Amino acid sequence: MTTTFRALLGATALCAVGTVAAAQDNVTLTIATVNNGDMIRMQQMTAPFTEANPNIQLEWVTLEENILRERVTTDIATSGGQYDVLTIGTYEVPIWAAQNWLTPLDDLPEGYDVDDLVPAVRAALSVDDTLYAAPFYAESAMVMYRTDLAEAAGVTIPSNPTWTDITAAAEAMTDRDAEVYGICLRGKPGWGENMAFLTAMANSYGARWFDTDWNPQFDSPEWQATLTDYLTLMNEYGPPGASSNGFNENLSLFQQGKCGMWIDATVAAGFVTDPTDSTVADSVGFAQFPNKDGVDNHGNWLWAWNLAIPASSQKQEAAKAFVAWATSKEYTDMVAEAQGWRAAPPGTRTSLYENAEYQEAAPFAAMTLEAINSADTQKASVQDIPYTGGQFVAIPEFQGIGTQVGQTFSAALAGQMSADDALAAAQTSTAREMARAGYPK
Repeated sequence: MTTTFRALLGATALCAVGTVAAAQDNVTLTIATVNNGDMIRMQQMTAPFTEANPNIQLEWVTLEENILRERVTTDIATSGGQYDVLTIGTYEVPIWAAQNWLTPLDDLPEGYDVDDLVPAVRAALSVDDTLYAAPFYAESAMVMYRTDLAEAAGVTIPSNPTWTDITAAAEAMTDRDAEVYGICLRGKPGWGENMAFLTAMANSYGARWFDTDWNPQFDSPEWQATLTDYLTLMNEYGPPGASSNGFNENLSLFQQGKCGMWIDATVAAGFVTDPTDSTVADSVGFAQFPNKDGVDNHGNWLWAWNLAIPASSQKQEAAKAFVAWATSKEYTDMVAEAQGWRAAPPGTRTSLYENAEYQEAAPFAAMTLEAINSADTQKASVQDIPYTGGQFVAIPEFQGIGTQVGQTFSAALAGQMSADDALAAAQTSTAREMARAGYPK
C-alpha cells in the first residue's frame, strides 16, 4: 500500500489515522451509483469520510438500474474516464477484469480484513485470486410475505415452498377490491430486472438458457412451464401495470401493504421490516426461493452491488481510499449506530452474521445467509450447461441478449403477445445473436 493511500484513508477509514498530507492535490471523485436504498443511504453518510479527507470532494451520479448499466458500460469500454468509482454487479466484474478495464484491489490495508468477506461473494469478485471490486452489499433471493394476510386467508407458507404453494397462497391472499394483490414480481424489462427473476425461476423449474452446444432452449418444456406460470401468477394475482414494475416499484407496493407476497432480492428484507418506511413492518415472514415440485433447485440467485475503480480514472489513490472506507466493517458499524442493525449492508461480511445484535435486530439474517451460501453459480441448472452465473449467464453477450429477451417477455406480460409467441421470438433472437457472436467457441 502506498504512502499516499495511507494518508487518504483518514481517521474514520479503517486502520489509518491522521489527516491528508498537505501536498496532496484537491480532487473530485465522480461516483456512478444505482438509485436503491442502500446506495442512497451511503450518500447521506459520507460526512465522516470527507471531514477526514478534506481534499476529496464527492460528486454523485445516481441512476436507475438499467440506465446505470448502459452508461457505465459505454464509458468503461471506450476508456471514457467519466467516472472514478463505479457501482457494478457480480456479472460485470470478472468480464471487465479480464479486459483489464478495472483496477485490482490487491493493496487494501490490513485493517480492511478482506478475509472477513463472505467466501462466495469474494470468489465472485475475484479473477485468479485477485479482488477487482469491493462488495457493498450482497444478496440472494427469497419470499417475503404478509403473515397477517396469510393467516386471514388460511394458508401456510412453508420455509421451503414449492411454486404450487406460492400459487395457492397468491390466490388466497388476492383481494382486488381492497387493492391487495397476492403476489408482486418483476416485470420491467432488462437483463438485470425481469430476466434476473425469470432466469432464477427458470432454474428452479429445471430450465437452462443454453445446452452444452450453446443452442438456446426457449423451445423446451421447462421454459414453456416457467413463462406460462409466471404470466398466470401476474395476470390473475398481480398488480396492474406489472410490466413496468422493477425492484423499487415492488418494494414501494409491498411497503404500502398492497402485496401479499414478493419474491425478490434478500436485501429488501431490511426495508420491508423498517417501521419508518413500511406500513407492514411487523407482519412480514420469510421463506426460501421456491422450486417446482421434483426439481432440486431454488434459483441460485447470487448478486452483489460493488464499488470498483475503472483503470481509466486519473484519481486512483483517492478512489481506493473511498472504496475501502465505504465497504469497511467500520462503515457497517456507523450505519448500525445511526439507523440500527437492521439497516446494516447485508451479505458481504461473515462477522456481521456472527454479531448477536444483528441477529436479534434482523429476523431475516439466518435465511439470507443460508440463501447466499446455497447459491451455486457454477451450475445454476439441474441440466448440463456450458456457462456459469446464477440469475444471469456470465458471457459478455448476455447483457444485450438478456435485455432483448426481457423486452419480449415484458411485452407478453403487457398482453401484447402470447407466451408461445414470446418464447418463439426469444428463441429466434437469441440464436441469431449467438451466431453473430461466433458461438459455439
